[in-house]
Amino acid sequence: MWGRTILEAHFSRRPAAPPTRRARARRRDQRAIAPPPGEPGAKLKRISVAPARTGQIARSGQQPVKHGARLLSGGKRIDLPGAFMQPTILTDIGPDNPAYHEEFFAPVALFFRVADEDAAAVLANDSPFGLGGAVFSADVGRAKRLAGRIDTGMVFINCVAAASSDMPFGGVKNSAYGRELSDAGIQEFVNKKLIRVA
Repeated sequence: MWGRTILEAHFSRRPAAPPTRRARARRRDQRAIAPPPGEPGAKLKRISVAPARTGQIARSGQQPVKHGARLLSGGKRIDLPGAFMQPTILTDIGPDNPAYHEEFFAPVALFFRVADEDAAAVLANDSPFGLGGAVFSADVGRAKRLAGRIDTGMVFINCVAAASSDMPFGGVKNSAYGRELSDAGIQEFVNKKLIRVA
């Protein structure tokens, strides 16, 4: 599952330089040797929903365009047995767009551009969901400050979802209640008893 990617305004809007002949050949080679979706070793996997819902999810990926978003790539179901959808990238999503507060559970990435760190924190928190987030920065101190302002159950710095059994896993708001894993997760399954003598 993908979600919101928030970029500060100083990131260039200029398109990337055209790929070199060598880069184009390397991409062709990778496509030639990459297994098709659904085959062992394929990079594109099935969506973890019933195949019948894939069309519904693909339509929900196209719906934001009708409300003003820009579709940069994907947005369609892949015609294979099972639940497959093209990786989808959307930009220019306003607060009145249904996708602004949507959690897709599909390969749909939303890209936002903001003026500064304060605006990034406001946008990151303007969601009914709060499972996890990630902050990428060469300045780890700055990343820690921003991580403290993001209202999610987990924030990872310079990595994505580095979960392990010794770290608590869980979210806030409409994403989760309580914690799994680690001693915090064990405590969720323990009945505690208080005996008080006055």
